[in-house]
Amino acid sequence: MAPQSHGAPGVPRRPRGVRRAGPRRHGRCAVCRDAGRRGSVARRPPQRPDSPRRARRAPRGLHRAAGARSAGARGRRRPDARTGAGMKVLFLAHSFPRYITDPVGSFVLRLAAALRAAGVEVTVLAPSAPGLARRESFEGVPVERFRYAPRRLETLAYTATMRPRVQRSWAARLTLASFLVAQLVAALRLRRRFRWDLVHAHWWMPGGLVGTRLGAPLVTTLHGSDLRLAQDVPIAARLFRYVVRRSAVVTTVSRWLAQGTAALVPDVRPVVAPMPIKGDLFHPGGARPPARLLFVGKLNEQKGVGHVLRALARMRCPATLDIVVGVGSVEDEARALAASLGIAERLRWHPLLPQAELADLYRSVTALVMPAVDEGFGLVAVEALLCETPVVAFASGGLTDIVVHEETGLLVPAGDGDALAAALDRLLALPDRGAALAQAGRRRALALFGPEAAARRYAELYRTALDRAGR
Repeated sequence: MAPQSHGAPGVPRRPRGVRRAGPRRHGRCAVCRDAGRRGSVARRPPQRPDSPRRARRAPRGLHRAAGARSAGARGRRRPDARTGAGMKVLFLAHSFPRYITDPVGSFVLRLAAALRAAGVEVTVLAPSAPGLARRESFEGVPVERFRYAPRRLETLAYTATMRPRVQRSWAARLTLASFLVAQLVAALRLRRRFRWDLVHAHWWMPGGLVGTRLGAPLVTTLHGSDLRLAQDVPIAARLFRYVVRRSAVVTTVSRWLAQGTAALVPDVRPVVAPMPIKGDLFHPGGARPPARLLFVGKLNEQKGVGHVLRALARMRCPATLDIVVGVGSVEDEARALAASLGIAERLRWHPLLPQAELADLYRSVTALVMPAVDEGFGLVAVEALLCETPVVAFASGGLTDIVVHEETGLLVPAGDGDALAAALDRLLALPDRGAALAQAGRRRALALFGPEAAARRYAELYRTALDRAGR
């Protein structure tokens, strides 16, 4: 007896490997469901080759592609090739102001605001932290925050301690992995609402690494700490080369950073493009005492707080010193050193200050001391010069782009405490000379680091990145 079908008695079962004639029923449309109830197969009526209906049908996929192109053309303006107006850019940053007066990552906000003023649409994707809103706007710049851990564990960003914590703790390494995945997922979700033309990552790690996976032209900016990470950690150096070589444009905020990048990746030529300053906030004015010095920075070895304390003890002039501290690992050692040098009573310690209060402090001191070694840029020096406060610094890193010796300030060999003390004594003894240096420094800072100039420069670099990507 011939094999029988379970569903239709008396009908032979189709041999294995032989396809059923006609279209397969999928059961998802009313026609197929109705045909299934009748026990028959839904068939499309045959069409003659010269049928008008067949002639009207386009090849498969043509309507979809044309529709996508037309929708994109309707929904997106072509960016202006000269000014960048109409361009859409996604900023990736792990350091960004948490509130409008927060100094943390404020230079990223200043660049975003300057670009928005020039017609470039910028949206910032930054990590969340306890107490922060998911979406907000600073100076007209939309900011999206992404969650990367339970609230109590979202402490990797905004503390300036990401690198030492990741190096010491496996828990922090797991949190960093979660951070990378969360930022990538958040960026992909954001793309549905904000169809950017390119991605601008501030710091190659973590933003640049995430940016390589977003399928868009990538501009990566190095700010200093990220280059030192690549120079010090072998596995970071490999990741650094990966990100840099996959970036359409690589920028650095100083010539020193550009040289360091070229040393690690000789086949890449970075472009020096500093971050903008806020000239309307940092301006001259106010009376200055005769011998009051200022140090602003994180309390770590690289910023050189120990150098300024030893120089203060060696100076002939009994100056006082205001110290505005950021997060750091040597605060206890610095206080102990000041006590051992006998200068503790000449120090005033301040917490991290909002930008407006810091500007007032710049205007109320005699000089700024910057004994940093391998400083990526030296934004504090720019802010001080805008307030016409003289700067004495080590001739190291990006500080040599800002302070021109005997023209806009005084430079001494890096690590030379005696030379630092002598330069400070000289500046305090010649206040008119210090004022002339600071005035020249303000003029130079406005010319090099103004927001309009920075916006034009980065708009040009964005256009270059799009051209290299064939966009």
